[in-house]
Amino acid sequence: MPAVKHMKWTGWGVEGLGFHHEDKPGLRPFVQEVIDVDLDEPSAPGLTLEQLPIADPIITEDLLGALRGAVGADNVLSDALERIVHTYGKSIRDLLRLRAGDIPRVPDVVVYPADEAQVQLVVDLAVDADAVLIPFGGGSNISGSLQPREEETRTVISLDLGRLNRVLDVDADSGLARIQAGALGPDLEAQLTARGWTLGHFPDSFTHSTLGGWVATRSSGMQSDKYGDIADITKGLRVVLPGRLLEVRAVPSSSTGPSVKEMILGSEGRLGVITEVTAQVHRIPQERLILGYLFPSFEAGVAAMQDISASDAHPSVTRVSDAGETRFSFATRKKSTGVSVSGLVSKGLMKVLAARGWDLDKVCLSFVGHEGAPTYVARDRAIVKSIITKHGGISLGKGPGVLYDQKKFDTPYIRDFLLDRGAAADVSETAAPWSKLVPLYDNVMVNAKQAFAQLGVTGWIMCHLSHSAHSGACLYFTFAFRHDGVDPIAQYEVVKHAIQQTFVDSGGTLSHHHSVGTEHAQWLEQDLSAPGVAMITGLFAAMDPGQNLNPGKIITDPVRAGAAAV
Repeated sequence: MPAVKHMKWTGWGVEGLGFHHEDKPGLRPFVQEVIDVDLDEPSAPGLTLEQLPIADPIITEDLLGALRGAVGADNVLSDALERIVHTYGKSIRDLLRLRAGDIPRVPDVVVYPADEAQVQLVVDLAVDADAVLIPFGGGSNISGSLQPREEETRTVISLDLGRLNRVLDVDADSGLARIQAGALGPDLEAQLTARGWTLGHFPDSFTHSTLGGWVATRSSGMQSDKYGDIADITKGLRVVLPGRLLEVRAVPSSSTGPSVKEMILGSEGRLGVITEVTAQVHRIPQERLILGYLFPSFEAGVAAMQDISASDAHPSVTRVSDAGETRFSFATRKKSTGVSVSGLVSKGLMKVLAARGWDLDKVCLSFVGHEGAPTYVARDRAIVKSIITKHGGISLGKGPGVLYDQKKFDTPYIRDFLLDRGAAADVSETAAPWSKLVPLYDNVMVNAKQAFAQLGVTGWIMCHLSHSAHSGACLYFTFAFRHDGVDPIAQYEVVKHAIQQTFVDSGGTLSHHHSVGTEHAQWLEQDLSAPGVAMITGLFAAMDPGQNLNPGKIITDPVRAGAAAV
């Protein structure tokens, strides 16, 4: 069996690792107030793997034997756990369906190639057998990019790239690293760090997502302000197509017609299997610093980030939480006497701010990061401090930034903890020009609350701004509500639809970095226009006429009937 790390099938992270609230005394009353859930209630028992209705694999002995011949018998698996792990991603819809035993179609076989040549063999075998092939990285996707179509009658192969996990080479003169697409974030960073380099890409899913997955979904990392998102970082690609290999050479820039690299970015496995990425890497910075600030309002924080984006400063992180997310951050503090955000944001400071006329219910927490040589960091800090002061913000120093670094990958664990206790929580994110950000935010908050009222549930929505660019930024919304247990997915869809529709109606995009998949496909035409969708549809049809490569994602293709393998 291949030594590839996977998350547990029931939720986020590995077995034995989860969230607990006993050392966070403010969290229970906060959650009780905002979504009417008591964290001390015992979690409901879920289904075991043995209780899941997993259908027998649909695959011929000829195809199974050919796959074993291509990658080795030990690397072709069809046991229940392997198939379930590779069925869904980790969205709230995925987890609710799994926990309810709603799994109408699972992959029939999971294949682990060792190198690009074996990937080519598997792709060719799948197409020749008229099977469906779905590339799999870390399984962290929350947009429906992984699951087979329910109506699919053909053999479904999950192609796990986990064995392609090495940094192959670093061109020190150019700062270009050749990295296999199946490398998980921590593994590739460890290999780069050993050579003195960093990719600088740290999405929320960093610990359980892969480089190939980042490219296939157009990921952004927490430090994209400095390093760019994955589209900026990606300089070259190797992609296995049926019967051939696509190579996009790593050059600084080129004028070679429509960008083939851009076609692969965000393609979610529909154009081929990404096997290798040539990525821009950077020397590990001499100094890395994240500072905390408070703003009197979300609008003031947004205005400050806009001015910073237009200034000579180049921070690595620019983040502002709205008042709701700030309350949540304070509620998750630990009761220890060590450094904490709430300890730094003392009662004395709050009294001072109130005396200045601040509305303490509107206070917003912010983080700004800096990386580079000490003189560079000092210069950036001075510019940023001046801008933040102009907008009424005050500095909290380094302590909150330390906590931000410690907790930045923890949110999915909290989502699962709430799910265990009858609450549905998920995220939606968008990007819009600076001029439209605050109106978009206001519209989302109104419409989400109307959706909660329509459902008759106690709900909560909060937001932060991140990923600033010269023209605009990302708004990242987190929402939660206590569901009635009857049809939580239907309730989720009411809230999700309200938020997503508001994005496009208010001048934002359907997703800044979580991809389209199936979750967001219904808004694609509103985002790109009908001719834009027609272009994408034509591209997929030309490159994959048999709909063998992850069909149904991004574009809702008509199901192509195939004879069931027996």
